[in-house]
Amino acid sequence: MANEVNNPVYLPLEGMDSEHCALIIDKGLESVKGIGAHRVELNNRRAVVEPKKVEAVPEAVKAIRDLGYGVTTVKAIFPVLQMSCASCAISVETFLKTTPGVVNAAVNFASASVSVEYLPNMIQADGLRKAVQSIGYDLLLDNQSGTANTLEEINQKNYDKLKHRTIGAGALALPVAIIGMFFMDMPYASYIMWILSTPVVLWFGKDFFINAWKQAKHRSANMDTLVALSTGVAYTFSVFNTVFPHFWHERGLHAHVYFEAASVVITFILLGKLLEEKAKGNTSSAIKKLIGLQPKTVTIVHEGGHQMEMPIEQVNKGNTILVRPGEKIAVDGIVMSGSSYVDESMLSGEPVPVIKKEGEKVFAGTINQKGSFQFRAEKVGAETMLAQIIRMVQDAQGSKAPVQKLVDKIAGIFVPVVIVIALMTFGTWIILGGENGFTQGLLALVTVLVIACPCALGLATPTAIMVGVGKGAELGILIKDAESLELARKINAIILDKTGTITEG
Repeated sequence: MANEVNNPVYLPLEGMDSEHCALIIDKGLESVKGIGAHRVELNNRRAVVEPKKVEAVPEAVKAIRDLGYGVTTVKAIFPVLQMSCASCAISVETFLKTTPGVVNAAVNFASASVSVEYLPNMIQADGLRKAVQSIGYDLLLDNQSGTANTLEEINQKNYDKLKHRTIGAGALALPVAIIGMFFMDMPYASYIMWILSTPVVLWFGKDFFINAWKQAKHRSANMDTLVALSTGVAYTFSVFNTVFPHFWHERGLHAHVYFEAASVVITFILLGKLLEEKAKGNTSSAIKKLIGLQPKTVTIVHEGGHQMEMPIEQVNKGNTILVRPGEKIAVDGIVMSGSSYVDESMLSGEPVPVIKKEGEKVFAGTINQKGSFQFRAEKVGAETMLAQIIRMVQDAQGSKAPVQKLVDKIAGIFVPVVIVIALMTFGTWIILGGENGFTQGLLALVTVLVIACPCALGLATPTAIMVGVGKGAELGILIKDAESLELARKINAIILDKTGTITEG
């Protein structure tokens, strides 16, 4: 991916109300490395910069904010579809960072999501999606509850599909492995293995080849590239040796086949992916529990006292909502009539219910006790305290720890390095391996490619962050970001009051 940027970038400015402010910002931009021509337009309330490299845009935004002015950006988290390994995450992140209008992007492979900060005057969510689609992935837009359900359905469908493929591949790979190890001398052994391994490689493992081709078209490589290369080479070599065994016999060599290597590798990689998907599904349970604190329907009281039950998505500011004993409060608001005790432990950690009378605030996700009351909706949807807590947990789960930056650097060059090592191994065997050098070299090449496939590298850190932040949220501990979690290892004492909370003052 080229780091050069030719198009000007327009930064919408906040808090700039005089020519003097414009001069301060213009001078601040001079100190940003990688920025060519730049000007600040007071009438249009924007800065126009011509960055020489992609990294200069976030640096320019930071420089303006450090001066005390604002840059209008939108921060959003989108689920990413079709990512199969940590290298995919690096590809999506790198491509988004080089997309005009994007200030910053961070992909979390464990949660299969991307956190993007972008300039709304230059690009919208649809533009981000098209950019990601152009390199073979996809974004799921609109983070409403309906989309959360859709994402869950997509993930479940993918998991079920992967499960069936793994079982199918395993059922065919097992006899191939048994024949390959113990019954190679039986009649037509090579043809039986060819018939059994073909569906494993070309059907159950077809996604590896499809994804590898997509990457190759964009001059990129990921873990699928390694799987496709290793199993493809082993399978093709074995087919050649089965159909033309005399080619080797004429040279005084035995025509070995490696159908069991190709089919067993694909089965194991599929099994690894299945376990990975299950682990990724489990890590999002904390968010599901938080979302579960919000009821699906509410009772709206219309003028004249007429009551009507409706979905929570249709609640508007100013609606009067009735809360009966034992019900969860749906949105933030102010009590208008009636009184009751409300369990606010999910917010404060205090187990003792709080009395709520006329004029007092109530919050989404808290539980009404014995009485009933009516309240006016003040904050709905993404504005509620619960929604902000959920968003904070999602942001924290999607953030990167300092150690992850090192992992990302390694993952970015991991695949090309592995391919080079595999080719060097192959070449060394051909030169120094004697009469069986080619066959042994080919097997060594396949081995190197295969061993590098399971990408624990890019999954371990983000999964640990997701589990840590998620477990904390379940226990009422909100962790701001991954860096805080990494620094928390230095803590040796925490002082709490008798209710187990940290009380202000």
